[in-house]
Parts: sequence; C-alpha cells; structure tokens
Amino acid sequence: MTNPRKNNKLAFFLMVTAIVVLAVYGIACFDALLREGLRSHLLRAQLGGLTSQTDTIIDVLRLVLFSSLAYLVVVALNTLVFDLILRLRRGFEAPALVRNVFSIVAFMVLFCLIFNVVFPKVNLGALFTTSAIFGVILGLALQDTLGNFFAGISMQADRPFQVGDVITVGALRHKGIVEEITWRAIKIRTFSNHVVLINNNTAAKEPIEVCPRGNLNACFVVFNTLYTDSPAKTIHVVREAIRDVPNVSRIMAPVVRIRNLGDSGVDYEVKYWPEDYTLHDDTDALIRQRIWYAFRRANLNFAYPTRTLVVERKPRPGHADKDNAVILERLAAVDIFAPLSREETAMLARAVKSHVYAPGELFIRAGDAGSSMFVIHHGRVSVQLREDGHTRSVATLGEGAFFGEMALLTGEPRSSDIVALEETKVLEIGHAAMKQLFDTNPVLVETLSHIIAKRKQGLAASAHPMPANPAVSAGILSSIKRFFTPPPPRSAAHAPPNPDRVTPAS
Repeated sequence: MTNPRKNNKLAFFLMVTAIVVLAVYGIACFDALLREGLRSHLLRAQLGGLTSQTDTIIDVLRLVLFSSLAYLVVVALNTLVFDLILRLRRGFEAPALVRNVFSIVAFMVLFCLIFNVVFPKVNLGALFTTSAIFGVILGLALQDTLGNFFAGISMQADRPFQVGDVITVGALRHKGIVEEITWRAIKIRTFSNHVVLINNNTAAKEPIEVCPRGNLNACFVVFNTLYTDSPAKTIHVVREAIRDVPNVSRIMAPVVRIRNLGDSGVDYEVKYWPEDYTLHDDTDALIRQRIWYAFRRANLNFAYPTRTLVVERKPRPGHADKDNAVILERLAAVDIFAPLSREETAMLARAVKSHVYAPGELFIRAGDAGSSMFVIHHGRVSVQLREDGHTRSVATLGEGAFFGEMALLTGEPRSSDIVALEETKVLEIGHAAMKQLFDTNPVLVETLSHIIAKRKQGLAASAHPMPANPAVSAGILSSIKRFFTPPPPRSAAHAPPNPDRVTPAS
C-alpha cells in the first residue's frame, strides 16, 4: 500500500529539482547576455557607480543556484544511501542524527568547492582566519546548541539506546518510549501518551536507565499477606495464578519471593519478564487482579495497618478439645505408642509441641544431640545420609510417620539429616513427657524396648533375614533405664573432706 504523504513529498522534490536545474542551465547558457543586460539596465538607471559590481551580482546568483542544486543532490544522496542501500541490503536503519550530520558535512564540502569555482580569487582560509572575533561571538551564542549537537554525536557513537527502547532519564524519572533522536534532543513518549523532549546535553549528564526493545526486562509487583498466612502456600497460590497471564514470558518463569517482614504483614514481590515491556503497566494491573481473586479462593488475606489489643483469656474448651482430639488420634496411630492406654495417650497429646517447617528446610542434622522424637502431622520429609561428602536420600516419610525415637528413649545422637520436602507440621514429644509416663507406668519401659528392638531387627531383616536376638531388646532396655533414671545423690560419707570445716573440741 503506497503512502500518499510520501508520494507528495517525492513529487514536490522532483518539481523543485527541475526548477533549480533549469535555472542553473539558463544562467550557464546565457551568462554573457545576463551580464550585458544587467550592465545596460544599471546605466539607464543612472547607477554607473554600480556597474563595476555587475560581475559580483551575477556570481552571487550563480553561487545561490549552484548551492541550491548541491543541497538537492545531498538530499537525494542521503535517501539513496540510508533508505535504499543500507536498509534494503543490511536492514540497517540509521538514526536521524547520523543522517543530519552526513547531510551537513556533504553540503559544506560541496559549498566550499562551488565557492572556489565561482570566486576563485577569494581565499576562504584567510576569510575564516580574519573572522576570529566573529567566531568567538558566534560560539558563545551557540554554546547550548553546539553542546546538544556534540552530545548527540557522542550518544550516537556509543548507541546506549535506539528508537523503540524504553528509557528513564534523570532524577525527574522521565520514562517513555524513544521515538526520535535528533541533533538537538531526544523525543520520548511517556506511558501517559505525553511527548517529552530532553536536550542531548542534559541527557548526557544524567543517568539513563535503558530497557532495550526485544530484550526480556524484569518487572516487579508488590503485595502482602498476614503473618498468620503460610509463606509456602502464598508463594504456590500466586505462582499458579499468574502463570498464564497474557504478556508474561514463557521463557523465564515468574518468581514469587518474600521481600520484607513489614510492620503489618509479610511483604512479597512478583518478579516477571514481560514479552512487550511497553505494556508492563497493563500487565502489572492484571497480575494484581489475579492475585486478589486467587487470595479469595485460597482463603488468604491482605495485610493492612492495624492495632491489635491482646486480651489474655483461657482457651475455649470446645476449641482446645478439638485440637487435642486431632493430636490424640494422630499419636494413637503411631506403632510404638500402641501399648499406651487412652488416658496415657491423652496425657502425651497434651504435652506435645507442634512446629511448622518450610520446604527445603533442614530441621534435624546428623550427629546433633537430641532428646525428643517427631511425628509428622502434615506434609512430607526426606531422610538423608552423608557419605564421602555427598548427601543421598534413603527414605521419604509422610503423614503419620515418626522418627527420632532413639534420641527420645536412649539419648543417642541423631543418625541422619531430616529435610522438609514441603511445608511440614510435626509434633515433638520431649523427654519430660515420656518420663512422666514411665513414672506412672514403669512396665512401659520394657514394653517399648521390645517394640523398638523388633523395629530395628525388622529393618535389618528386610535386607538379610535373621532370627530374633533377645540381646538387642535387653540392650535397648538397659539404655532406656539408664537415660530416664537419674543418678543417685552422693551421700555425706562419700563427700570429699572440707579443709575449712572446724571440728568442735570434745
């Protein structure tokens, strides 16, 4: 489809060129007649004193016409080089400033050549040398203009940005899409559809943030949640909600992470890469909308400035009983607690502590001392062993599984690393809770020792079947009694002598 405006410009250019060529041809063919006619006209007008300047007038007219023709030639050459040869063969689109500099330099060269041909007796070098004062005055008057011109040349040489890039200039944060780079200024169109012109000299002195066209430039969207909302759940919900948002790149997956622990809640940020950075404002708004709807579905809450008045009161019996009942059922399903009565399991449930761990968090390290065991209430964990500086996973435990029983009953160090595979809630049973059970029911010590011995022998027999070994049960029983029985107090007869003690005289 042809461009009417471009066709009109081409027709006007051809018409002007034809007129100038005819004028140049006419003055070249009728040079002598023009000089004689102009001299006769001046004599008839009784301007005989000016007849000596007839040649100068004709030469100035020739200079103007030839200079006009030179300008048209430069315009045609500019179009030929930059619009036809470079763009068609190499796909290169030259900046407007480069084209302007090319036109100015080419025209000045042609003008000097024409001037030397028309006025061969005039020395241009001497003319410019004798005009030093005029040059200083002109330079001071054009200081800002020349500064913009040379700053524009410098930016074109470095090419920090191009037409179509998004830039942010200076402390005033002028941000928009570069539409044109001229010899005087940078023209940007803001995202409010306003046009801002920034002088090249000013832009050269200010920091410029560039988001290149066709590059994946990151954007950030900030939101927050209450401290009671799970970070793992929040990150998962938001990541899934924005995965299919239009203009979000599929090459680089969005990142949702905690930005700060604020006064009113947990601050998060979404880092994503838009396919078209010029549309990032609309994409930011759509991401915020998707987060709001995702929060409603997932029962998550936004945080806002509040003042909390804490009133200490006894927990509601119904609520506490409900939580204890859930924990009681969880402990009753654990193998090693099968010998416990309902009352003993309930007493143990009231003494447990619950903990929540983040995905990937290491909460038990091999070799550490411990005196408690854990029951997985929700989530999954990985049991890992270290061998030759490497870590390998040997088991994955889910809800209802337990670990760390040897540390609880015998005080042995932790034998493996435990890492949460997802957000995991565990119930910790401490040494004091088990000691209270053993004090009220001493028979439990022997019963639990038999269960743990069978468990250890069962794990070993899975690889190599072997008969039951009573010595294992006896060893575990001895370790449990030794761990839960406090050492006897030292008697006065075995106390070390006190040299400061005075014995009364008999």
